[in-house]
Amino acid sequence: MHLLTKEVTEHNEIIVFDTTQLYGELGKFRCLQFAEDAVQGAIDLRDPERVVLEYPRAILHCMEHNAPAFRQAFLIGHGVGTMARRYPVERFVVAELDEKVVELSRKYFGYRWDNVVIGDGRRILNGQAGGAFDCILLDAFGKAGTPAHLTTLEFFQTAKEKLASRGMMLLNLMGKPWNDKRVSSIHTTLKEVFRYTRVFYLPGDDKEEQRNMLLLGREEPIEADMSEMAGFVELELDGGHVIRDRRNGAAYLV
Repeated sequence: MHLLTKEVTEHNEIIVFDTTQLYGELGKFRCLQFAEDAVQGAIDLRDPERVVLEYPRAILHCMEHNAPAFRQAFLIGHGVGTMARRYPVERFVVAELDEKVVELSRKYFGYRWDNVVIGDGRRILNGQAGGAFDCILLDAFGKAGTPAHLTTLEFFQTAKEKLASRGMMLLNLMGKPWNDKRVSSIHTTLKEVFRYTRVFYLPGDDKEEQRNMLLLGREEPIEADMSEMAGFVELELDGGHVIRDRRNGAAYLV
């Protein structure tokens, strides 16, 4: 690993590095990572247009399969801009809490689009017009994982209000496929708001290891061609409790 930079902000400890091996694949890669957590974004320096990581490939397939002519999408969590950079600038609104993440994505990963709004994703989404989006994507991670105020009943209700009638919500989480009470509760909460939901996870050798999990919600059936899901497989989760905003006014940004 060749370290290019390390930045510490009030939100993250961010490193950017080059490596010749990424998740078993040999090549020449540039990665963005938060502290000791999993890689948040990566590009293939030999083929910068290729989508390297499995979870954005699966998300992009679900978007294009269910909304092939989508007009506009809203993304919370910029990373290196993998998903937004594949479309014309006017088709994505991106919310990113940490301005340094956007700065590094421009300097080291070639992100050149001017469609990122700095601030809390929930607050920014609150200010969008109702029915404006065909897809709302949540790919936000902090020191404690996905921020809690982006997993509540009230947040999902807001997201539904901002979606078009056939729109879809997609969440990328880190969790365990079995006996993960938090992920089960997030899914139970999503089911309270959307008529149809599906869950996919990326298999691994260690059942106790956290891995990417995709949760989808929609008012219409959700379709996926499993041969295009980058190795993700479907999963049925146990039920959990419904997560709500705390009422003391301090826990969540609303």
